[in-house]
Amino acid sequence: MDVILLKDVDEVGLRGDVVSVARGYARNFLFPRSLAEEATAARVAEIKKRDQQRARNEAKTADEAQALAKRLGSVELRFDVKAGPSGSLFGSVTPTDIADRLWEEQKIRVDRRKIGIDTIKRIGRYGVPIDLFQDVTVEVRTLVVPEGGELPSDEELAAMEAAENPQPEPAEAEGVEEIEELLDETPTPATQADESVEDEPDWRADAEAALAEE
Repeated sequence: MDVILLKDVDEVGLRGDVVSVARGYARNFLFPRSLAEEATAARVAEIKKRDQQRARNEAKTADEAQALAKRLGSVELRFDVKAGPSGSLFGSVTPTDIADRLWEEQKIRVDRRKIGIDTIKRIGRYGVPIDLFQDVTVEVRTLVVPEGGELPSDEELAAMEAAENPQPEPAEAEGVEEIEELLDETPTPATQADESVEDEPDWRADAEAALAEE
């Protein structure tokens, strides 16, 4: 069935998109969480009209895009969000959030589909690329800060992420490599059979010679 997304949904679409999903997924997941509504003809027409009005504020020429890029190059967006001790967000910052903030604070309208970043799920400093026009792209500095706190240094952020996603210890990795080497060196049954044939005792050859003489 066709639904209108009320919020950005990972791997489904952005807010305002009309998407086709399984009926069970819509009724059991999207609708109860207020993530989508049924796509009636009236609502779809309303959304198309709104998108057309918004598009009027976007860059129409390369010169307009260059002027917007210059403005956006000096902009810094800040999102204060709820986050855990490791820096993971309890929610997320989506392309739609970024587009909305640019309009609210700068009165600059950009197409959220041209914001080249996945959903942000960790605190940190980000350079968010935005395609304003053909061959005109700008990076907008974006800070995702823990609510009620300050953003740690880049070194601290890296340590927090590493602590949340630990890598195998060198000793453990070496142990795995040693086991793999031993497995590679262990003779296969076929090899063992070949070796036993090659190492047959001399008495077999002598016996065959004696039978031949008789």
